[in-house]
Amino acid sequence: MRSIGEMARDSGLSVSALRFYDRAGVLVPAWVDPVSGYRWYGPEQCEEARLLTRLRRAGMPLPDIRLVLAGWSGADTDLVRKLLQAHLRRLELGLSDARSEFSAVRALLEGREKPMTSLRTAAVQLTVPAAELAAALDAVRFAAGADPELPMLGGVLFDIEGEALRVVATDRYRMAVAQAHATGHDGAREQVIVPAPLADAMRALLSGEDGGGPVQLSVDGDRVTLEAGDRQASGQRLDHDFPDYRRLVRLPAGRRAVVDVPVFREALETGPVRTSETPGPDGTPCDLSVLRPAPDGTVTVCDGEGDADDQNHVAVNREFLLDALTAGARDRLVLEFGAPTAPLAVRRPDAEDTFSLLMPVRLEN
Repeated sequence: MRSIGEMARDSGLSVSALRFYDRAGVLVPAWVDPVSGYRWYGPEQCEEARLLTRLRRAGMPLPDIRLVLAGWSGADTDLVRKLLQAHLRRLELGLSDARSEFSAVRALLEGREKPMTSLRTAAVQLTVPAAELAAALDAVRFAAGADPELPMLGGVLFDIEGEALRVVATDRYRMAVAQAHATGHDGAREQVIVPAPLADAMRALLSGEDGGGPVQLSVDGDRVTLEAGDRQASGQRLDHDFPDYRRLVRLPAGRRAVVDVPVFREALETGPVRTSETPGPDGTPCDLSVLRPAPDGTVTVCDGEGDADDQNHVAVNREFLLDALTAGARDRLVLEFGAPTAPLAVRRPDAEDTFSLLMPVRLEN
């Protein structure tokens, strides 16, 4: 017999995933200690857990997986084979439909009149307080993407307009926006995507700036340079267009709750956790924290059991929420809740133009 920890180690499933599949009736422990509640698994269940992992990666729904596991060790494998074939057909039909729709979208895209992109010859120079730029980079860097299929998200956007420098990053699952004051640029709006390694080099350069003195940011063609005294960090901008983040941050006003960050962080780290059925950015199920905002402005971390359609519950990736709390860099932050399907906003009470948005994750019971 294996304990749940040993089962997690040997099968590759996390402890929280094993608990989830137990509650879902998919992989039920061979024995549960009636006194301690500890779960124990039989030797054959390790193979079943590995099989379950493969089927979930292939997107098979849980009801079908239950039947596959139930028939896996039997002499008659006809049902298992038919379930696998049926799921493969669904995937093939879904892929065919997706290809058809994508072809139509590409035709629309190619049919649009796209103005010629002007050559990037005009130089842009501006001055930014070092401390403000460092704080802005710290507030957004965690949300930058790393998907090679989406290179335009693999950096930090510098959006220069008037006396404002907005710094933005997103990986689709979360977005972070911050702002710093800028002087010296009174021309047209300029957007530059700074590759993540260059953004990190800029942040390291700013670490040596005592007192937050001014630094100079310049864009000359495809080259971006940050100068601090006699030191500089320079490199090529990403030759892509960043999505219109302003559309993405236009959220209707929601319920607001002010949280004590250290207390709230402890509640997240020690409170109940759900396992998402939907794979996260790395393709594996992620741990979810289910939040329930109350009318009195408090937030409870709950288990969300039996309430997948509860309009007062918002489930988010726990790791992403912890990252957003760290990036918020305040002892008190504001959580803004909309509908369960709307992004959760994490704002600073003293600077609401610096915030993070986390996409919610649908709960499955």
